[in-house]
Amino acid sequence: MPTVQVTDLKDGDFLLDVREDDEWQAGHAEGALHIPISEFVARYGELTEAAPQDGRVHVICRSGGRSAQVTMYLVQQGIDAVNVDGGMQHWQTAGRPVVTDEGKPGFVL
Repeated sequence: MPTVQVTDLKDGDFLLDVREDDEWQAGHAEGALHIPISEFVARYGELTEAAPQDGRVHVICRSGGRSAQVTMYLVQQGIDAVNVDGGMQHWQTAGRPVVTDEGKPGFVL
C-alpha cells in the first residue's frame, strides 16, 4: 500500500477526502476534493476530471482505513494514488489547518 505521512504533503498537493458528509462539514483540509467513500464508485468521474493528469492523488479519511481502500482501488485503475497515514487525525495533530465550508476553523469528527 503506497503511503505518505501528513508531514510529507506540500501545499498544492492534490488531496481527496473520502469521509462522509457530516465529517466533511465539521472540518476538512482547505482545497481538498470531497467524494464520500459511500458514493465513490458512482462519482469516480469527478475525481478523474479534477485530479492532475500526471500528478499524484493523496487520499485521506479520518484515520486511514477508508482511504486505504480507495487508494487500492485507484492504484488498480492505474492512478498514482497514495494513502495519507493517520488521516485527518494526524493532519490536525500536525497543526495543519482544518476548516469548514465557510472557511472558519473546523475540527475532525
